[in-house]
Amino acid sequence: SRAPASTVAADEWQTTFDSTEDLVQVCSVPATAPEYLTATLACKAFIEATVQYHDEVADRKRLKPLICPPKTATTEEGRVAFLAWAEKKAGDKKLMGEQPVVSLVRALAAKYPCKK
Repeated sequence: SRAPASTVAADEWQTTFDSTEDLVQVCSVPATAPEYLTATLACKAFIEATVQYHDEVADRKRLKPLICPPKTATTEEGRVAFLAWAEKKAGDKKLMGEQPVVSLVRALAAKYPCKK
């Protein structure tokens, strides 16, 4: 059976995560777009992987964490926080061109700062 015309299979969808702007594009695909499900899953997986890696490195190396979300924080809240941060920084070509993992950590650190 064929997938509905309104969906795009993950193997048919092409994107890169070379810059912050790339991640903004993936995380802001509208719900009406055919690639919405694939893009949303990619965005949330990127956020989840970034936070897991951050937490592991901070814990194992006994480093001060950069991100301290409450236990109740969701990946969707992280997506919203990232997009809000990116909207405020949209005119900054340097930030929009940097590795998306760096900007994502900046955005999440602004939303969920750690106590000093």
